[in-house]
Amino acid sequence: MVNPDLLIVAKAPVPGVVKTRLAADLGGDVNAAAQLAAAGLLDTLEVCSAWSAAGHRRLSLAGSLESAVRADELQRAVQGWVITPQVTAMFAQRLAAAHMACDGPVIQLGMDTPQVTTALLTVLAQALTTHDAVVAPAADGGWWALGLRSGLHGALIADVPMSTENTCTATVSALERGGLSVATAPILRDVDHLDDAIAVGRECPDTHFARSLEAQVLTGAGVLR
Repeated sequence: MVNPDLLIVAKAPVPGVVKTRLAADLGGDVNAAAQLAAAGLLDTLEVCSAWSAAGHRRLSLAGSLESAVRADELQRAVQGWVITPQVTAMFAQRLAAAHMACDGPVIQLGMDTPQVTTALLTVLAQALTTHDAVVAPAADGGWWALGLRSGLHGALIADVPMSTENTCTATVSALERGGLSVATAPILRDVDHLDDAIAVGRECPDTHFARSLEAQVLTGAGVLR
């Protein structure tokens, strides 16, 4: 199995900056939305740290964790990670640049899938032993993970429209046009809206995300269990 860098592309969970669609579903409660974003990011960081070797953890960050909710926890969670600021560009170009900063194989995640597990990361890494790339679809038509045998191939996605119902298929097409063989991986549900958050919280009740959802949104202990 290849030994890829794990790359998380994320925004610092600052109220009013992250999860704006979720905040709208919560009646404009930007703090609750940021709390959920922070919890999901913590879950993802912890799973990646448990799976990957030291020196292979990268965070491409928009904003500053010092200004985020749960700042102390997040800063502890990223100790030992290589943290780089995202370039100022369209989202696809930011993703491409983050991949291209890795000089070997890379698996990239966002901060929207707190249900990710070490077993799923292993599936992605194994796919890179037989394919040049692996794309893990999201239920909304996007993707929740992208693995590349060479980070330099990130250039191939720089013009792919992101955050659409066709993003996953467009990404696969762009990679294949570039001559890459592409594997797929299990579908997960991104957290963009309240119904997504509740579904994901029920799927992974023993996470920071589920506990934050209970505390910030739902009433009564154990609602998600």
